[in-house]
Amino acid sequence: MTDDSKKQLDPEISVPKHIAIIMDGNGRWAKRKGQPRIAGHKEGMENVKTIATAASHLGVKVLSLYAFSTENWSRPSKEVNFLMKLPVDFFGTFMPDLIKENIQVFVTGFTDHLPEKTKKVVLKAVEDTKDNTGMILNFAFNYGGRAEIVNAAKNLAIEAASGSIDPSKIDDSVFADHLLTSHLKDLADPDLLIRTSGEERISNFMLWQLAYTEMIFDDSYWPDFTVDDLIKDIKEFDRRDRRFGSV
Repeated sequence: MTDDSKKQLDPEISVPKHIAIIMDGNGRWAKRKGQPRIAGHKEGMENVKTIATAASHLGVKVLSLYAFSTENWSRPSKEVNFLMKLPVDFFGTFMPDLIKENIQVFVTGFTDHLPEKTKKVVLKAVEDTKDNTGMILNFAFNYGGRAEIVNAAKNLAIEAASGSIDPSKIDDSVFADHLLTSHLKDLADPDLLIRTSGEERISNFMLWQLAYTEMIFDDSYWPDFTVDDLIKDIKEFDRRDRRFGSV
């Protein structure tokens, strides 16, 4: 990100602490160019580096990226296998920049169900950046909002049955502590959700956490989403009146 790009944001503008992005449109981007879908995913991976670096420079505290959903396993096996290999390439080339930018890597999802090589790579990235103190780059990988809520309910039921928790004491805070995003603590709920490609739905992403999130649906395919687009969406967020149910 250049200094000129930084100057596009007025110091008075409120930058979201937590931005979540549904990175949609990789396949359609590739089709438009007459290329296979995996080419779109590769280009999308390159754009993650650009947008993550920019978000860090802009003062974002957490950037959550919907990288692979629990429903994505139903895609063609060739595409799934490619997506499982992307973290190897991504962290293999981007890790020096992550360290330089002081970015922490978090992974939110059912990592135990990932292929062993993929799991090893993503958990190593978490370990290698654990001492960084800058922006959290949070990958939602093998993540699904409904599965997350069901998992939390099951764990609470087990604790209640064992007597380790009083069911009458279960409230929003206790439930949130049992969600996969609990490691994000008070930054677990996104302030802003951006979905690229023009689709206007949340596709089973952070169903609990998005309760009061501002949403922007951007027409750009993810590989075409630029730093200028990110800044434009942050400016739109700043214009919103967030009342959280009050008047």
